[in-house]
Amino acid sequence: MTEITFRQPTLKDAERCYQIETSAYEGDEAATLEKIRTRIAGYPQGFLILEQGGEIAGFINSGCAHNVVMSDEEFKELMGHDPSAPNVVIMSVVVSPEHQGKGFSTLLMRRFVEQMQRLGKKTIHLMCKEQHVALYAKLGYQYVQPSPSDHGGMAWHEMVMDI
Repeated sequence: MTEITFRQPTLKDAERCYQIETSAYEGDEAATLEKIRTRIAGYPQGFLILEQGGEIAGFINSGCAHNVVMSDEEFKELMGHDPSAPNVVIMSVVVSPEHQGKGFSTLLMRRFVEQMQRLGKKTIHLMCKEQHVALYAKLGYQYVQPSPSDHGGMAWHEMVMDI
């Protein structure tokens, strides 16, 4: 297997991340290229890229908040984001289709948790579809509730991890 590396993004990574985002998420649930650029520029510490053989294979991006409201659509543009806040909100965990099934999402999540611990964060929040609840539970997340968000016209579930 080709070497796997992790790194922070630069703005030149935005287009590849956007390609991955739109290939893995359905319809309106994918972030726009502009939102991805905003997340990279606004909070690169909350963005983690996994590369295999020098190619971006997947990424996680997030923001931080003092009071987490998972259904807040404006937060996805980092409105209300405070890098010093103790609570992390994951906005995307995505692996390109050609790299799925290799355990990359688990590797990304574990490295991301370590990164957030080093930054002194206290909790990590995310929303996922029902078919991913078991995966996140296996990684240490606790189920909170069905989300009132209908982002992308989908049903979502809120989960949290204390770190």
